[in-house]
Amino acid sequence: MAIQLGILALLQAKPGKGDDLAGFLRAGRELAAAEEGTATWYAFKVDETTYGIFDTFETEEARQAHLTGEIPKALASAGPDLLAADPDIRPVEVIAVK
Repeated sequence: MAIQLGILALLQAKPGKGDDLAGFLRAGRELAAAEEGTATWYAFKVDETTYGIFDTFETEEARQAHLTGEIPKALASAGPDLLAADPDIRPVEVIAVK
């Protein structure tokens, strides 16, 4: 089976909290590594306050397991301190992969 599905999550840090959000995302890598169905997991920085996560999955079941897993729980817990707004989480279809 090939990677067909993804999640794009955009995160807006509160002023002065960008480094803290980056640290949170770095720590999230360990949680993602423990998820059997998550094929790839990337955390990225766009600018001083805009960050994101991009994950890929082979099945809808794996994507749903991720959406109800430990990373969203951790984000819900840390979000009020770190985020200026609710995360913008979008399911996506992967069109091509190299």
